[in-house]
Amino acid sequence: MTTRWADELTFTTDLARRAGALLTASYERLERIDYKSKRDVVTDADYASERLVIDAIKARYPDDAILAEESGEHAGVLRDDGSHNGRTWVIDPLDGTVNYANGIPYYCVSIGLVVDDVPTVGVVFDPARDDLYAATIDGPATLDGERIETSSKETLSDYVVSLAVIGRGGLTRERKIAPLIRIHRRMGSAALALVYVANGRFDAFIQNGGLSPWDVAAAGLIAERSGAVVTDVTGDAWWNSRLRGPRTSVVAAPAAQHGALLELLASLKTRRQTRR
Repeated sequence: MTTRWADELTFTTDLARRAGALLTASYERLERIDYKSKRDVVTDADYASERLVIDAIKARYPDDAILAEESGEHAGVLRDDGSHNGRTWVIDPLDGTVNYANGIPYYCVSIGLVVDDVPTVGVVFDPARDDLYAATIDGPATLDGERIETSSKETLSDYVVSLAVIGRGGLTRERKIAPLIRIHRRMGSAALALVYVANGRFDAFIQNGGLSPWDVAAAGLIAERSGAVVTDVTGDAWWNSRLRGPRTSVVAAPAAQHGALLELLASLKTRRQTRR
């Protein structure tokens, strides 16, 4: 596989594995768990993994900016005219922290490189399974170096979907979707669930909000390069760097059913508005 981004891909792949090894070493041996909110936690492993990743990026690509879940934005080196080099690493050092803290082996490391506001390199590593998903903007999606493609199922009723409809009335809307698909799941790691679309473990991924840039920067690219159509819940671009905080939505599915899923979500919203 030839890619303009081979150096960055090799670097990111190695770095994700190193961060994953750190998480594995601390798995079910946590000394401290802090509560970021009523439902969200952060562990020593989150911080240690993030430090490892940031230190490696700063050493290898000192001019690049970084956006990390726990420590926020790290400015890159500015040019004389005050401009940036256009490269930002977007990091989730441990996606699925609640799972990890409770000994549930469904979590991952996610590292993406965004160049001139376009996701360009993405790696998601699942240490529990030793699964490494990767893609570049000019290459295919891969799992452990082998090319992968999204689901080829022809009917929506056969779909296994990662589904999270958040907000008021979310569970009611999920129940309306459920009879139209085979089954839905909510796994606790958005990045890992989204890359599952890339090799058909999930036929589709739907979340109507609550996602942050580090949840999707790498995983969205990987799903897209596998052949899935990836958008936000309205059908617009899935990557929007102007959205900060947990405001991103994603619908990822094979082309054959992506439009149908968008229409279904829109119809549920319309019905809810009509009842008001």
